[in-house]
This record gives sequence, structure tokens and C-alpha cells, in this order.
Amino acid sequence: MRPGGGSVVSVLEVGGTHVTAARVDIGTRRLRSGRSFREPLDGDGSAEEILSALVRCAARLSGGSAGPWAVALPGPFDYERGIGRYEGVGKFDALRGFDLRAALTASLPGATAVSFWNDADAFVLGEWWAGAARGHRSVAGITLGTGVGSCFLRGGRILRHGPGVPPDGRLHTLRYAGKPIEETVSRRALRRAYARATGASPPDVREIARRARQGDRAAAGVFTAAFTALGRVLGPPLSAFEPTVLVVGGAIAGAWDLVAEPLRAGLTEADPALDRRIVITPALRPAQAPLLGAAYLARSHTPAQEERDPG
Repeated sequence: MRPGGGSVVSVLEVGGTHVTAARVDIGTRRLRSGRSFREPLDGDGSAEEILSALVRCAARLSGGSAGPWAVALPGPFDYERGIGRYEGVGKFDALRGFDLRAALTASLPGATAVSFWNDADAFVLGEWWAGAARGHRSVAGITLGTGVGSCFLRGGRILRHGPGVPPDGRLHTLRYAGKPIEETVSRRALRRAYARATGASPPDVREIARRARQGDRAAAGVFTAAFTALGRVLGPPLSAFEPTVLVVGGAIAGAWDLVAEPLRAGLTEADPALDRRIVITPALRPAQAPLLGAAYLARSHTPAQEERDPG
């Protein structure tokens, strides 16, 4: 099922430090007026403070916002019921058990319905629908930030099971060196690795990347080790799933010059043929893809779109 032309969906994309609002024109696969609005968000704040930030950002969409709203946000979250399941994940703990659907339906301007979608799913759908994966039937996508998000698509359908698809389609369930992969590849893991290598208090990842580009061997080594490991872990699922493109997004993918080669090296270690069979690319629309994907899902999603891989 394809979204109908001309429809407009209002969208919120929620991260640990920000919320972004936009209206998506389904017919053109673009943001209405080409604009989005961003507000700071404290992921450690109270439920009321988080809700207030979302509503404040949504209110910046002036005029004509009546209709459906789609919200892309990270898990663990009960997307069907609109209730947080966060506990001990370092953000949004105040939303545990909080009925975000009811709160947003009552507060968002003109909301006739509010749907919730996993942010990694929305990102990959957005890149398939209107970005780097457009025209590809079999797509794998990952997001790199506070953790490792993932989504596997076949013909635009989100797959949760099947050859090469990790449990529930989530790469973070896999392990490396006896630990969850996010203990090696994530914002906290990169900072921890840099602290171990230097004995100093670690800066954020953006600064570690800057130092790597300036010749800091410890910083460069952190990126090389982490993303070679990610390639080794990701290689076997990709070999079995056989996508034609791997799209990489998330905040850390902004350091693509430091991510790409070790990721390719790790994938080649796992399967020497992967680099020839798969296009490995950063997102074409990294900021807009989650907004576009959430709108697409809100307009076109049916239960059949999340299924076991028929191929």
C-alpha cells in the first residue's frame, strides 16, 4: 500500500537532547515549505517537562496542522499503546508507564490521531522512500548514536524475523567479545574507550573525531576498533539477508570519514564478497529521513508491513 498523494502529516522526531517538528507532504516526499523546527529537550527531565518541550516545538508549525500526527522516538516504548517502557536506559525514565498518546492527543494543535514509530525504523523507511536507498528492494539500515539502531526492509516492509534478521530486527541484541554490541559501539562506548586509551576525562564523540582528524592516534584508534568490530558483527546477518544497500545514519555517522573504512574492513573480514554485493552509504537525508519515514508509516502502515521475510 502506497501513501495517497497530496496528504500532509505533522511529525515529531524525538531524541535524547532535542525534538524536531515538521509537516511532510506525502505527494512530493518532502517537508512542507522545506522547513523543520528544533527545540532542546532534556531526556532526564520529568514527564511534564518532556511533554512541554514536544508541545512547544509542535506549536511552531503555524496554521493548517489539523489532522494526524506521527511521532518517531527510540525504544523501549509500547508503540501500539503509546506508553513508555524506559528503565535504566539513561534517558526518558520519567516516561515509564506514562500515556504519551493521551497527553499528546490532548495537547497537540489539531491532532485527530497520534501514532508512534521506532526512530530507527522511521529513519530507514525515510531513506528508502526518499533518500539513499530509494529504488532498492532489500535494504538494511543502522543508526549510530547513544546506541545502535537498525531496520531491515524488503519491498518497503519492515521485517522482524527471517534469514539474517536479528531478533525483532534489532542489531543491538547481538554481541561482540561476549558483551552487547553497544558496549563497543555507542556514544558511551567510544568515550569510555578514549578514556582508557588516554587516562584523561573523555570529551564527547564530536571532539574525539576532531582529534582523530588532527592526528591523535588514540582517537583514531577508538574509531578504528569500534567500527571494525561493528562490521564483524554486522557481516553475517548481511550475508544471510542479502540487501543491496546498507544505509548508515545517526549522529556518529557524521564522522563518516572515520567510520567508513573500518566498517568496510570488518564487513570484509566477515564475508569478503560483501563489499562487492552491497552499496555502503551514509544517509542522503540524515536530518529529514526520520520525519519522512514516520509520515510514510502513519499514512501507509498495515500489520502486513511487519512480517517474517517471505524471501
